[in-house]
Amino acid sequence: MYKRLVRRYHLFTHLALIVAVLAVGAPVIFGFIISTQSPVEVFSYPPKLLPGSHYGNYGQAWNQVNLGRLMFNSAYCAIMVTLGKFIISVMAAFAFSHFRFWGKRFWFFLILVTLMLPIPVRIVPLFEIVSDLRWVDTYWGLIVPFLASATGTFLFRQHFLTIPDELTDAAKIDGCGPIRFLVQILIPLSKNTIGAFVVIEFVYIWNQYLWPLIVVNKDHMKVVQIGIKMLINTEAMNNWGVIMAGVLIAMLPPLLIFFLMQKSFMKGFAFMREK
Repeated sequence: MYKRLVRRYHLFTHLALIVAVLAVGAPVIFGFIISTQSPVEVFSYPPKLLPGSHYGNYGQAWNQVNLGRLMFNSAYCAIMVTLGKFIISVMAAFAFSHFRFWGKRFWFFLILVTLMLPIPVRIVPLFEIVSDLRWVDTYWGLIVPFLASATGTFLFRQHFLTIPDELTDAAKIDGCGPIRFLVQILIPLSKNTIGAFVVIEFVYIWNQYLWPLIVVNKDHMKVVQIGIKMLINTEAMNNWGVIMAGVLIAMLPPLLIFFLMQKSFMKGFAFMREK
């Protein structure tokens, strides 16, 4: 009797998980189906729920807006911002967790307050600064405004605070200076937190649309999200197969980053929840 209940419980759990996965993945699956259909098939009724044969939509989407160049711009900006944020966040978190200075709590609170001020809120003065620096239509304008990260500082500070004081004292006794302690001890112990941070920041920058739309005017400097918008024709009938093909192509790099960093991402957040 007990074994039957356990089997039924496992069966119900797996069925619930399968339904949840299908519900979450339904938009992607439907998007893939549309990306392989012609305009006539897309607007047919009843709708066709099986893939078509128009796989040339992917090549058309790639060539129509020079999607390769736009994806390179997005990838370059995402990588540089993630790297810059990592360096700045780690150093700031190390200062807030292992040094004593006047107003430490106040300055940390002030950094956290910036989480309430996203880019759209400060976009006008930020654009004036970028314009005065002549960073419009440059990688500098796309990268520098995102380098400071309150989220990264908070994540690494919380992790550094869990490092036992005995380890810090032992490092000092062995003559280990602050920078050496950070590079050779703290950072290797933070692999899971780094994995979670990389996934969050890469996807965040990859999905940026509003700021690149304002600060970039030249076609060769635009990012992939703007490229997807360029596939949409507001004056004529849209080829949704091509548009969905472009969307799916743009999804590949973030998915790749997530799959590569999946274990570190999950362990990092599980570790944070335990703390």
